[in-house]
Amino acid sequence: MFRQGTALLSKLKHFSVLQRQKSVSAPERALQYAIGQKIYGFTVREVTPVPDLFLTAVKLDHDATGAQYLHAARDDSNNLFSVQFRTTPMDSTGVPHILEHTVLCGSRRFPCRDPFFKMLNRSLSTFMNAFTASDYTMYPFSTQNAKDFQNLLSVYLDAVFFPCLRELDFWQEGWRLEHANPTDPSSPLVFKGVVFNEMKGAFSDNERVYAQHLQNKLLPDHTYSVVSGGEPLAITDLTWDQLRQFHSTHYHPSNARFFTYGDLPLEQHLKQIQDEALSKFQRTDPNTAVPAQKLWDKPREEHVTCSPDALAPDPITQNTLCVSYLLGDITDTFEAFTLNLLSSLMISGPNSPFYKALIEPKIGTDFSSVVGYDGSTRQASFSVGLQGMSEEDTERVKSIISQTIDDIVTTGFEEERIEALLHKIEIQMKHQSTSFGLALASYIASCWNHDGDPVELLKISENVSRFRQCLQENPRFLQDKVQRYFKENTHRLTLSMSPDELYVEKQRSLEQEKLQQKTQALTATDCQDIYQKGLQLLSEQSKTQDVSCLPALKVSDIAPTIPHTPVEVGTAGGVPVLYCEQPTNGMVYFRALCNLNTLPEDLKIYVPLFCNVITKLGCGNMDYRQQAQRMELKTGGMYVAPQIISDTDDLDLYEQGILLTSSCLERNLPDMLHLWSELFNSPRFDDEERLRVLVMMSAQELSNGISYSGHMYAMARAARSLTPASDLLETFTGMDQVKFMKRMAEMTDLTAVLRKLPRMKRHLFNPENMRCAVNAAPQKMPDAAVELEGFMRNISSHKKERKPVRPVIVERPLDPQAPSRSSTSRKLVSEAHFKPCQMKTYFELPYPVNFISECVRTVPFTHEDYASLCILGRMMTAKFLHGEIREKGGAYGGGAKMGGNGLFSFYSYRDPNCSQTLSAFRSGVDWAREGKFTQQDVDEAKLSVFSAVDAPVAPSDKGLNLFLNGLTDEQKQIHRERLFAVTHTNLTDVAARYLGIGQRTCGVAVLGPKNDNIKKDPSWIVK
Repeated sequence: MFRQGTALLSKLKHFSVLQRQKSVSAPERALQYAIGQKIYGFTVREVTPVPDLFLTAVKLDHDATGAQYLHAARDDSNNLFSVQFRTTPMDSTGVPHILEHTVLCGSRRFPCRDPFFKMLNRSLSTFMNAFTASDYTMYPFSTQNAKDFQNLLSVYLDAVFFPCLRELDFWQEGWRLEHANPTDPSSPLVFKGVVFNEMKGAFSDNERVYAQHLQNKLLPDHTYSVVSGGEPLAITDLTWDQLRQFHSTHYHPSNARFFTYGDLPLEQHLKQIQDEALSKFQRTDPNTAVPAQKLWDKPREEHVTCSPDALAPDPITQNTLCVSYLLGDITDTFEAFTLNLLSSLMISGPNSPFYKALIEPKIGTDFSSVVGYDGSTRQASFSVGLQGMSEEDTERVKSIISQTIDDIVTTGFEEERIEALLHKIEIQMKHQSTSFGLALASYIASCWNHDGDPVELLKISENVSRFRQCLQENPRFLQDKVQRYFKENTHRLTLSMSPDELYVEKQRSLEQEKLQQKTQALTATDCQDIYQKGLQLLSEQSKTQDVSCLPALKVSDIAPTIPHTPVEVGTAGGVPVLYCEQPTNGMVYFRALCNLNTLPEDLKIYVPLFCNVITKLGCGNMDYRQQAQRMELKTGGMYVAPQIISDTDDLDLYEQGILLTSSCLERNLPDMLHLWSELFNSPRFDDEERLRVLVMMSAQELSNGISYSGHMYAMARAARSLTPASDLLETFTGMDQVKFMKRMAEMTDLTAVLRKLPRMKRHLFNPENMRCAVNAAPQKMPDAAVELEGFMRNISSHKKERKPVRPVIVERPLDPQAPSRSSTSRKLVSEAHFKPCQMKTYFELPYPVNFISECVRTVPFTHEDYASLCILGRMMTAKFLHGEIREKGGAYGGGAKMGGNGLFSFYSYRDPNCSQTLSAFRSGVDWAREGKFTQQDVDEAKLSVFSAVDAPVAPSDKGLNLFLNGLTDEQKQIHRERLFAVTHTNLTDVAARYLGIGQRTCGVAVLGPKNDNIKKDPSWIVK
């Protein structure tokens, strides 16, 4: 997977503190290491307690190779390993990206094809992946099982240091010339390859195109001037020999940085890494350092083009303009910390100067796709600009950016805004999630990659204290930074981008020209060789793999029972409340579900808009700026989102509502609930101009998201005709919503829309339609209950007359053990008029690749066949669809899965094929019905399913399944036992009974390029 780095502080939101009770904690054990101590070929260089993050950092060097090592000892059972290499390509052939894919296709100890994907089904990993950034490649995994950790570590070490790098794997994962039909030498030669198609898909995203050009042109002197992920046509210039040479140069321990995290003993990791890998190497000088970019003596301007956005609100306003400033070296950790904070002050939220100057005048639809601080390159940058603007506003936007910089230098920032930002950092450090190790690895990666000190990055409180001291000593501290890095900075790039109606056609022509160049240079012998190699690759892809060389857990290694989550069901002001006591590290988490059963049908399409704007329009005596400031000072954020929950017993029942979510430090609970009270009692719906800004931003965001998450849109559309819940979900989150918001953004007068919001509020923010959940520390829960009681009294005294309920309502208890059914019921909706039916929908979009889905109506969660369908989806993905769709078809990904909504979904993304993939879905069903799989295949699918079922749950999310879905521990245990009991016969049976031709009710959706075959087929609805 190719990705670019993200801003420093955003990584912190994933931090978790999953404390385990032990006689000696992992951080305490790590403090016992001594500087200079030798451990299995490594020497301890530094031992540093980091109390902010509840860990001890141990830095080591490998004596023989110079490999760097950092261990973060923390009482977290979700242990993580990562190894990263500094990879600095000097062309756009995508060599580091293709190498990332290819090293995972087999190694010396594990020579079977694709051990990486095979291990997904032979472990209980909580995360497995690999990333190619602009200047490093990282291979991380995490797991809660100690034996699994050792197994995965063996596979990862062998993959990166001793890969096979077979030519066939290079052809499959990178690129190749091959006949469109490999078995027919008369069919035309075409370019194929997983990365080739992945990057074609990536560059169909205009935001990605812009970001790539911006980096290339801002840092033009070295590795950042090229596309490390690969520019599609340049990919076809890469040779197998160049790939192997890049590996020998860059994938050496002397160029490696190892990171481990969690509560497992460090010594075991060091011994395994030394024995299985590092003992085989000696020190080299990889010479991969990235030199500093030579600074410009005057600013530059550049222009690029992109494809038109068919779903953008206005075809005239599809231009982007951004000014990007090169900042300091990211290894200066305090300067980087300061500039990151400064960036947030400049662009984050409605109180920031650039939001006021650029967004509120409605010159464009949103900030440019690259905005704010970027610390992913050796020298950081800051970018600000607009997308969705007209070309004639170019000079105006440049002028506004320049003037805003001047204004900041003159006036600085309000003290309260700075305090709100520092409060946000405090929240981020205290908030606990389940992926702390992965967040930590990503957070330190860029700085460490350029030989910065990763431990210094972790000393967040020290940086905050130093920052406060600098402000105290020099009130103009931040203004001086703006003067230096922005006002006086001559290394700045102004990049504009405009749509070209012929862009897609030009790209297609360039690919055809490149193909023609390649094919015209072929001799008859070359053509015969290509044909034979195509057959050879197809033969290899079709072979059943011997995976006996790979380590694996057994189904017997899975815990037979789930841990019990204690909850208490009570009421506050007559509203049901689920109390869950957890070690939340000084935080309180509040959720409320408000059903929309009384909402008139004509207002339902507006629900996502209502959710998006309700916390951003102001409330009580606060305008939207004051509201945003108060939320930042007192909460970790307040969010409202549509929530459609399928019933666990009946596919035709569902719960419809909106979910309110917020968190705060314990001391701020009264303030947070007061903010919610103000929203319930006196939201402000009097600012059409503010609404217009929010509508434009929302429409732009939806349009931008399709090229990245097209398979999710395809799945939502394919499902809509199968259950009433899926129909409503498509209305709220699918292509219908994208097009609805596009129409709204085009409206010249939003007064009518603004008038609908108070009507909706009366139905949605009604305590009679609510239930709540609170997660807090045991000692805080009594206070939380008292505060919640007061909150309910406050909002109940303002409630409006409730309108009659229209839908048929079925009540289900939240908890079967609850003493009072009426106080704990979930109100489910039954749609008498809904009839499941077949439907096929095609959206023609200007992309070179497809997003495809087929969904089949099956059974709800509590049905005895549900577990078998879950196992079947994982097994079909790993044992059949992966080979057909990715390896043979060249799509970036695809598979099948059983959803909690009772639908069995097939999908593919960034897929060059359409009919071939739809055929693969059907062939997968035939494969399963005929039982062409082994007991080992079944067991591996079980492991894969259990890795998701047993994924760690953060303290903030404990009890959430019961609150949202009504799923008790007892029901989850029954499901668990059914998963264990699934047999070969069960799988062939459910494949035939639910997925076979004539047995299924299915929906199909395709988002992709022009397809004449579909257009001519009357069974398809063309959008």
